Amino acid sequence: MTAFEIGLLYGGFTLLVMFSGMPIAFALGLVATVFMVFFMPPSALDTVTQNVYEEMSSITLLSIPLFILKGAAIGRSPAGRDLYSALHVWMSRIPGGLGIANVFACALFAAMAGSSPATCSAIGSAGIPEMRKRGYPGGFAAGLIAAGGTLGILLPPSITMILYAVAAEQSLGRLFLAGIGPALLLVGFFAAYAAWRYSREAQRAEAGSALLDNERYTLRQKFAALPRVLPFVVLLTGVMIALYGGFATPSETAGLGAILALILIAAIYKTWRPKQLQPIMVNTIRESTMLMLIIGMSLFYSYVMSYLHISQSVATWIVAQQLSRWVLLLAILIMVVVLGFFLPPVSIILMTAPIILPPLKAAGFDLVWFGVVMTIVMEMGLIHPPVGLNIFVIKNIAPDIPLGDVVWGIVPFVILMTLAVVVLCFLPEIALWLPDKVIT
Repeated sequence: MTAFEIGLLYGGFTLLVMFSGMPIAFALGLVATVFMVFFMPPSALDTVTQNVYEEMSSITLLSIPLFILKGAAIGRSPAGRDLYSALHVWMSRIPGGLGIANVFACALFAAMAGSSPATCSAIGSAGIPEMRKRGYPGGFAAGLIAAGGTLGILLPPSITMILYAVAAEQSLGRLFLAGIGPALLLVGFFAAYAAWRYSREAQRAEAGSALLDNERYTLRQKFAALPRVLPFVVLLTGVMIALYGGFATPSETAGLGAILALILIAAIYKTWRPKQLQPIMVNTIRESTMLMLIIGMSLFYSYVMSYLHISQSVATWIVAQQLSRWVLLLAILIMVVVLGFFLPPVSIILMTAPIILPPLKAAGFDLVWFGVVMTIVMEMGLIHPPVGLNIFVIKNIAPDIPLGDVVWGIVPFVILMTLAVVVLCFLPEIALWLPDKVIT
């Protein structure tokens, strides 16, 4: 069989196994092992365990469980609620300030926790009831939190970008920095939409409605809201300085952040007893094990694909089509969007990187820039049916909001993300200016 025929069989069998309902990690491992049996030397089976272990032995991947521990410590404490409350108090006089406060709270919490579901849960559990109590439509409130939560995979420390750095062999520091500008762009878009939507709803509302009743806070109340929030902002700043100042490696930075997060929740929320720490540790172990298993099997899957010359053949075929660089980019991003309907970002990156990155590099695209663009496109998958992880988080914290309202509330934010991708295509400096300045 030719490499092309084996590739078609490989892809078809992968889809068949995944649609059977088997967990992603086991599905990828099964497909890779079956093709090892039929298309690789018998001795290759003796190296399955070694291959999976070697694929996961990257020092960069060591930072993932530590960043997860940091995120779990912050996400399972009242830090998200306090952050949201402080921003709400300070922005209460701005038209649409409640919605804008939710966007900013999502961005800051995402930067501290590095997890989209944790951001949705922590900010949404406080923000959605407050917005609805003040007359915000349920779909709009849900869409705002769901979209804000996606910033967890774009703002550092992003586990998705850690995996992309490994797959694309790019500098993790440059990738983290490259995500900041586009993340601020999305925050600006989301906040502007929140203010515009609020003004429309306010015009429709009758005088004296809940939507128009903005609370007023004294300066004393505003400053009283800060003490519990500032330590976490200092933690975020310190971790970033340690990483980009060259004082620590990404793994050391992750360990430092995890330890400081545990110290802060112990000092501020008195969360230090074994019974209180148990949910944090259990969540960290469960999520880390699941993620590392997916990573190991995905990299093993990619190894078999490369050994059988599937990825090389497909990449060569794509280059041979002589597509213009922008048509090539568009085709790849559409493929990522479609994959995002069914797969999490982790699997998309590790499965597609061997195929899509060589043609993109040959077409002259900066792979750090593309990593940011690809991350934004994968953000859409987090809020798009049928998988849409953030949708399920929203339904869990606001079960009374109809699913149809949630989906329609998300649509404007998907459009804004698409607009952000277009802007980055015309102005790549938004992503590349900061890493070029900081890392030479």
